[in-house]
Amino acid sequence: MLDLDFVRAQFPALETDWTLFDNAGGSVPLGRVCDLVQDYMRTCMVQLGASYGLSEEASRRVAAGNRAAEELFGSGEGDVVVGGSSSALARIAAAALRPLWSDGDEVVVTDLDHEANIGAWRELAETGLVVREWRCDPETFQLRTEDLAPLLNERTRLVAFSHCSNLVGEIQDVQAISNMAHDAGALVYVDGVAYAPHRRVDVDELGADLYVASLYKVYGPHLAALHVGKELLAMAKSQNHFFIGNDEGPYKLQPGNVNHELTASLPGIVDYFEELDRHHGGRGTIDGAFDRITAHESEIAAPLLAYLDEHPRARLLGRPVVDELRAPTVSFVPLGQRASEVPPKMDAQKVAVRWGHFYAHRFCSRFGLHENDGVVRASMVHYNSPEEVDRLIQAFDAVL
Repeated sequence: MLDLDFVRAQFPALETDWTLFDNAGGSVPLGRVCDLVQDYMRTCMVQLGASYGLSEEASRRVAAGNRAAEELFGSGEGDVVVGGSSSALARIAAAALRPLWSDGDEVVVTDLDHEANIGAWRELAETGLVVREWRCDPETFQLRTEDLAPLLNERTRLVAFSHCSNLVGEIQDVQAISNMAHDAGALVYVDGVAYAPHRRVDVDELGADLYVASLYKVYGPHLAALHVGKELLAMAKSQNHFFIGNDEGPYKLQPGNVNHELTASLPGIVDYFEELDRHHGGRGTIDGAFDRITAHESEIAAPLLAYLDEHPRARLLGRPVVDELRAPTVSFVPLGQRASEVPPKMDAQKVAVRWGHFYAHRFCSRFGLHENDGVVRASMVHYNSPEEVDRLIQAFDAVL
């Protein structure tokens, strides 16, 4: 079991009378991350790369932040691009890869993903590429490899899909999908934004050529990070100033450079995971921390899923259990009222949830969810407690 007193003490923003279940939109940050941002801005907010001492210290801290982002992905040194958001990084990646492909080449996108991982690739159709849509299973919301196979051919250059749906929490088999795409000669771009807060990411094990996550949903600052394998990064075309060449590594995909103070705070995330594991008797590894996080989240999500699955005025999306194929991101359609009516009623009880399409706009269009203002989503992470889940269920009981 997680020592929740220890865990919650690491997050100053939890010292509130609100019960927060909007975590899939963004987790609250670690206190140590806030401290590192403030310390950087107070002591060495100068330009990088100069010879004077303060600049050397600033450069060291930003470099440490880049290494921390690499550790979070299990990436090698120089394989991660830190940027402002997953949406921005997807667009930069699309622009950097497009020159490698010919008119008539093809990319595959899904109808399940957040628009960040659909729009950037779909827009390549305006440049002469062919875009094919891989539709999720209407019953399970899984992306089935048997439905992908007919979309692949000798002209497929990339398959873009989510590791976990930000709307229904379904986890996809990245290894199997990557293997199939690679066998067809295609790259894979994986949106791990909804997965990374809950499970350990290991890009080598997954076989992902490109993998993106939002660090502000993994207890950090408002940044994102994109893993790009070394060989592919070397081929990608620079999106920075004309004099920053293709041999400049991640920097060529960081127009305007990284946000210094936020990047310098990223070691706080890694330090926390390692301390979390040590505190619970582990060896101080990120892997060990996520083993404990996954077990805790599965336990606290179970009562909510069971409640919504059985409720006569709620239609749960996705399976009613959290396991290896389900994250604790829970969405449902309220029956008898619009999704937009539910959260305001919860606000009075200081229980924070949201309604809408959550940028899975095409998914909501396909399944007619816009007609009811989308869905209600309650998303939890490991700092949520069983008592908070009880409070959430009681609040839903009063408004459904």
